[in-house]
Amino acid sequence: MSDTKSVNNLESQDSVKPVILVVDDEDTIRSCLKEALEAEGHKVYTSEDGGNSLRLTKELIPDLVILDLKMPGMNGLDLLREIKLHDQNILVILLTGHASVDSAVSAMKAGAFDYLEKPFKMEHIKVVVDKALSTQSLMREVSRLRAKTNITGDVNIIAVSKEMKEIVEHVKIIAQSPSSTVLIHGESGTGKELIANYIHMMSARNKYRFMEVNCAALTENLLESELFGYEKGSFTGAATTGKAGLFEVTQRGTMFLDEIGEMSISLQSKLLRVLQERKFKRVGGVDDINIDVRIIASTNRDLEEEVKKGNFRKDLYYRLKVLPVFLCALRDRKDDILPLVKHYIHNFNKEFNKNVNNIPSGIEAILKNYDWPGNVRELKNVIERAVLLSNNATLSAEHLLLGSEIGAKATGEDEDADQSISTIEKQHIAAILKETSWQMTKASKILGINRTTLYNKIKHYDIKQ
Repeated sequence: MSDTKSVNNLESQDSVKPVILVVDDEDTIRSCLKEALEAEGHKVYTSEDGGNSLRLTKELIPDLVILDLKMPGMNGLDLLREIKLHDQNILVILLTGHASVDSAVSAMKAGAFDYLEKPFKMEHIKVVVDKALSTQSLMREVSRLRAKTNITGDVNIIAVSKEMKEIVEHVKIIAQSPSSTVLIHGESGTGKELIANYIHMMSARNKYRFMEVNCAALTENLLESELFGYEKGSFTGAATTGKAGLFEVTQRGTMFLDEIGEMSISLQSKLLRVLQERKFKRVGGVDDINIDVRIIASTNRDLEEEVKKGNFRKDLYYRLKVLPVFLCALRDRKDDILPLVKHYIHNFNKEFNKNVNNIPSGIEAILKNYDWPGNVRELKNVIERAVLLSNNATLSAEHLLLGSEIGAKATGEDEDADQSISTIEKQHIAAILKETSWQMTKASKILGINRTTLYNKIKHYDIKQ
């Protein structure tokens, strides 16, 4: 009898063990391999047939599959091809009692990591498994480094201010517990995704996927099908083969649920079950799928207030905020402003082949005194535009588009330039609105704030078109 039911015992662990799936129709071989490899510290699941093991492969996303070449139903070579179609990074070792040159060549062409004959010596199996897992670890490390390198301009967290240094030290401690949920609070543009990614990179899950999901960008039904997947025919337009959800493909990794406060109450209930039981059902499905995924959520809303209003589940709120992180606004950590400016100038110089290397003292004062309603995102957008438009080595107030009066003072390098934060903010917003011909979506994107905030600012400052 197959012991695939052991998958129901899948649980979150503080250290992520390599996962191996053994597929063989002989119970003795399955049992012996499972016992020997678990003694080596690996997490081992077994299956007796090809069709079921393909389902397990999609559910578990194992590091290594050891499978028999000759099995009833789907044979090992066909299963190998299906596994590689699903995920090229899963390594496969084939076992057979009917070795031949032709089958060996076919297996290696299909992507097998190695090919071993029965009867085999367990010590030989252990050596080959160790070699395969070392290769897998190296492959995942390369992928992790590539992903880290591709985080444009935000690989490093700029932490000069006392406030930001405390946050960085806090998240380093949080990262040491790779299973506990995290809730990141902060205004739009404060860098919640960057902090979530940093927690993932510093944790034991960093060899696996970091999956970002923007809860505000998708409709309720679409978000549900993306997160949980769906079975074929579960709704009009569903793929004939069904589809795995993001929870499945993020197995043993980290899922970042951005703007969790926008999630509907019904979806909140399903997410709560995932957090409590570590399992879920696909849309239209009947079978539970077990997962080991860390959840990091973020919001710019006051969730305690949303709970009082009935817009957010109280039990989910407390489940999420096991490890809370609060990101302060850029205006509350002013010591980081100029280091961030220099960081972004350096990055955009390389991107646009520019050579901006001089920031007049007057401009420094303006940048430090400005309120930055869009926080770090707005600062990045402002510097990107200024560097792109620059035609010399000096950062120009004209290209910052922070208002003509400010530009005149900055150009004169008046170190005592004293513009109130509200005046600077009003002029900056007015300038962006004029630049975009009052296109609210475009203007809010440049400013790094949402449309509602922009409307409120326009009303507050009585800005006229």
